[in-house]
Amino acid sequence: MANHDPIRVGVLFSKTGVTALIEQSQLSGTMLAISEINSAGGIDGREVVPVYYDPQSNPALHSVLAERLVLTDKVNVIFGCYMSSTRKTVLPVVEKWNRLLFYPTLYEGFEFSNNVIYTGAAPNQNSVQLADFMTTNFGSRMYIVGSNYIYPYESNRTMTELVLQRNGEKVGERYVALGATQEEFDPIIADIKKKKPSFIFSTVVGNSTQYLYKAYAEAGLNAKEMPIASLTTSEAEIREMGAELAAGHYTAAPYFQSLDNEVNAAVLASYRKLLGTDDVTTNMCWEAAYFQVHLYANAFRASGSDEIEALLPHLLGSEFLAPQGRVRIDPTTHHTCLYPRVGRANAKGQFTIVREAKRAVHPDPYLVTYSLGDWTARIDALDV
Repeated sequence: MANHDPIRVGVLFSKTGVTALIEQSQLSGTMLAISEINSAGGIDGREVVPVYYDPQSNPALHSVLAERLVLTDKVNVIFGCYMSSTRKTVLPVVEKWNRLLFYPTLYEGFEFSNNVIYTGAAPNQNSVQLADFMTTNFGSRMYIVGSNYIYPYESNRTMTELVLQRNGEKVGERYVALGATQEEFDPIIADIKKKKPSFIFSTVVGNSTQYLYKAYAEAGLNAKEMPIASLTTSEAEIREMGAELAAGHYTAAPYFQSLDNEVNAAVLASYRKLLGTDDVTTNMCWEAAYFQVHLYANAFRASGSDEIEALLPHLLGSEFLAPQGRVRIDPTTHHTCLYPRVGRANAKGQFTIVREAKRAVHPDPYLVTYSLGDWTARIDALDV
């Protein structure tokens, strides 16, 4: 007799706290995919039911809620986490109880767990390309500004090594607290004006992102001469700060809302229909959160179960035609083959793609060996 019981999955993205803005987009991407799956008949006729908790951008609460999802709600799979500090607290929970975490966020790399599927970019899928682009087009003197937690420190270490390999130098490195105000950026910007780097590399995350760009603009700095380059400033942060503050600055990511292809157009149409408005904003973390749910659903259909031993053989090596292109889960690293791109923020609050990979780049989370992956110019001019 066919099983028609609902399939419960855990969802841990913050609606409150310092990273709520970007995490709410990840929650929206997750819910869009679940809605699409259920509208198409579910997984073999079974409805996917999200069990959602708000971890409030709090690492300790992530751990508590992950254990609640496993022990009380009896879920086998959790979709969640943005900051690396939150992933690090959920990791022991899924490993202890042998559950599976899908993590849809770019991160610092240098990690593997049999209990995690990493669908965001590893350093060889964004940092390598951004370092190449910025040093080639603007010069090799870099000033780093980051938030004070795991990801920025590790990402900044990697970016420093990449710039040094290109005969560059790091002329400054400063950190601010999560939730920092504009006043905390003012002395940093003053130091930047004094040292005159070629570009600023930002790993500031969450609500503080807008204040870095505001301080930059109020100091009269020019994006054509000394732009901010980031891995973490997406369409969501630009919408919050305003397009005029972000215009001319750069972000590296596998996905931008402005991608012109049929799959992205169809998914955006589906998202607009779900929300009942044409005014939608997506980003790289939204897209990863979206396609990882479909990868899960396809693997469940093939295995008949989402217990990790049954699911992994069908998940590892699987592919999905995502808005960024056809992605694939690498069986060895549990990371995802993605399409690196560099975008320049424009006056519409979107990104103009200025460089992109012609093919998916294999994940190399430990940066053992890496290439630019058929890295090609999209446009000839860098004028805003």
